[in-house]
Amino acid sequence: MRIGGIEAGGTKMVCAIGEVQTDKGQPGESQVTITERVTIPTEKPKITLPRMAAFFEGKGISSLGIGCFGPVDLHRASPTYGYITSTPKLEWQNVDMVGIFSRALGVPVGFDTDVNAAVLGEVTWGAAKDCDTAIYITVGTGVGVGVYCNGALMHGLVHPEAGHLLLQRHPKDTYAGKCPYHANCLEGLASGPAVEARWGRPAKELADREDVWEMEAFYLAEAVANYVLTYSPQKIVLWGGIMHQSQLFSMVRAKVQELLGGYISNEKILKEIDTYLVPPALGENPGIMGAFALGMREAEYRKPKEA
Repeated sequence: MRIGGIEAGGTKMVCAIGEVQTDKGQPGESQVTITERVTIPTEKPKITLPRMAAFFEGKGISSLGIGCFGPVDLHRASPTYGYITSTPKLEWQNVDMVGIFSRALGVPVGFDTDVNAAVLGEVTWGAAKDCDTAIYITVGTGVGVGVYCNGALMHGLVHPEAGHLLLQRHPKDTYAGKCPYHANCLEGLASGPAVEARWGRPAKELADREDVWEMEAFYLAEAVANYVLTYSPQKIVLWGGIMHQSQLFSMVRAKVQELLGGYISNEKILKEIDTYLVPPALGENPGIMGAFALGMREAEYRKPKEA
């Protein structure tokens, strides 16, 4: 079976084809191999969307999954289900992502946020495999959190926006914050643009600055501790451009333990945090692999139900 996947981002669209192999000896188990991939710049919809659709035409895909930047409408009963909604990328507001690709390709289209797709990829094939509750945090141009809770992707009123979790400030931080909506949210204090604005240089040029990463670890750990207390995940996957500073993992883990203070009395926190708070097992592919999983799920959802 051949499947299509889209990781739709604010600066680029990753489109890929995957070949699905199902192990008949393991019911429900499957593997997907990426056989073709293209990256298309996110320009105006009238330029970008036809190029994306053209990539999939004639490839024989049975379904398509889209993990999309947002906010997006995930409520199937809504008249704007499958739309990008109030994104700050004004030209992409009210774009009917599901409808456009359904009509262009004639296949079922699964749809969710980019970070929900990423956590689904890690739950299905990666670091959180076999977990029924896990989260994926990406810290880069923005901060996003995908939540897989009790065996399903979390939606709710809209969908998790835990990248805008409100935090206590580091006692030495005088930076006003990058987020235009909140003075002290995680994205505004710990994203890549926030690091650059605070310190005057991009993160990749600050690797040897202990004070930079102590402050970054402070904010990330504060958020992670709150996610542990609210979502109670069995695994936390932490990634994004900022986390390419590999020294952050040990710093964040230690600070999380300090902040929780032994209250969560579980070995995964107390003694096994090195294997609890981890980078993705899928490398740079959680989003596109999660898109494949969305497409596969949508194909199953669309199958006629037995009487």
